[in-house]
Amino acid sequence: MKKIDDRILEHLNETSWATPRSMSYEHEFRYASERRIAERCWVLAHADMIAPMAERTYEITTWGQLYLKGEIDAAHQPYPNLNMALRG
Repeated sequence: MKKIDDRILEHLNETSWATPRSMSYEHEFRYASERRIAERCWVLAHADMIAPMAERTYEITTWGQLYLKGEIDAAHQPYPNLNMALRG
């Protein structure tokens, strides 16, 4: 997990849903581009920490909430591999 991942999870936990674009305008993401946020959302979605709701809109999952509470270790969550990346 990267620092930006924690910020994405915390933001979605507070706002219920967001897009990479809307997050890129928030103060806590001032050093992250929309593209970087979108990349990390893709990784978090494949780790079941967040879920896509509609086109480029995400919400936090129960797994993401449990991670924020310190009840699960992210190392045990799925991580996208090359085949997943090529399928998009």
